[in-house]
Amino acid sequence: MKSTTLLSLLQDRCIHSGESLARTLGVSRTAVWKQIRRAQADGVEIKTIRGQGYQLVSVLDLLLVERILAALTPRHQSKIDLVILDDVDSTNAEVARRLKSVPSTLPVVIADSQSAGRGRRGRNWASPRGENLYLSLGLTVHGGFSALDGMSLVLGVAVSRALAALGTTGVGLKWPNDLFSDNRKLGGILVEIQGELQDGEVQVIAGIGINVHMSQVNGVDQPWASLANQWPEIQWSRNEIAAAIVGQVLAIVAEFEEQGFAAFREEWQAQDIFFGQDLMAREGDLLGQGRGIDATGNYQVMTAQGLVAVRAGDISLRVRS
Repeated sequence: MKSTTLLSLLQDRCIHSGESLARTLGVSRTAVWKQIRRAQADGVEIKTIRGQGYQLVSVLDLLLVERILAALTPRHQSKIDLVILDDVDSTNAEVARRLKSVPSTLPVVIADSQSAGRGRRGRNWASPRGENLYLSLGLTVHGGFSALDGMSLVLGVAVSRALAALGTTGVGLKWPNDLFSDNRKLGGILVEIQGELQDGEVQVIAGIGINVHMSQVNGVDQPWASLANQWPEIQWSRNEIAAAIVGQVLAIVAEFEEQGFAAFREEWQAQDIFFGQDLMAREGDLLGQGRGIDATGNYQVMTAQGLVAVRAGDISLRVRS
C-alpha cells in the first residue's frame, strides 16, 4: 500500500486536515487526496469530513521498520538489513535478489502482500494484504550442506518459541515445516538453498508465513487458523510478531551451528502433531503410525515391515482419513 506513511499519521483515529497532512508529508493537498482514494480502494475505511479533513475508521496493523528494530536487541539490530515492502512477488524471491546484489548483508524482507507466495513443493501460499506476516531471512550457515539437516524443523522451533513468548499455547508442529493450532494450519516455513557451497558456508533463505488477522480467504484447500481467531484475547501486532520471530531465528541458528539438530529434537517432538497418528506417504504405498523424528530430522513411520525413515524431499506425509 503506497499510502502507508499517510495511514500511520491517521492511525491515532483523530481528524486531520488535508492541509496538515500535506505539510507533514511534504506533498500537495491533491496528492494527499489521491493517497486517501487509493487507500479507500484497497479497502481501508476513511471518513471525509467536510470542512475538517479525514478520519481513519478501520483498525490497522501497519508494518513499520522502526518499531520492529526497536523491539530487537542492539546486537540483532546491527546484524540485519531490514526492509518492508508494500507488494512483492514473494519475500523469498526478494531475499534471493538482495543476496546477489549485496551478498555480505543479512537481508530480512517483510511484505504487506505477496502476488506469488509459495509453500513447500511449489504450492501457492495465500497472501491477502495487510492481514498476515510474510517474512524471509537470508542466512549464512557454516558447516556445509550436511549442516542443513533438520533446518526447517529448527526454524519451526524458533517460530513456536516466538509465538509462545507472545501468549500462544498448544501450537503444534507438523513435519517438516508447518505450524498448527487445533488441527488447522497456522503458518508455514519454506527453506531454500541459495547458490553453491563456498568455504564451508551455504546461504539459506528461510521464508516464514504466519496467519495473523485473517478471517476469510479464497482458494485455500485445507483447514486454517489465525492468531486472532485462536487467541482473540491478545491484541496482535505484526511488528511485535516479526521482531519476536527474527530474534528467535537469529539466536537459534547460532545454537544450531554449534550443537546441530540433536539439541532441538526433544523440543520439536514435544509438539509433533503426527506422533501416534495413522499416516500415509509416497502416494499411498507407505502406511504406518507416526513415531517422531530421528537424529537428522527424518520422520519415522512404524509400518508392518518395521520402522521406516521418511526424508522431506518431495514426499508428502499426511494423516490417513
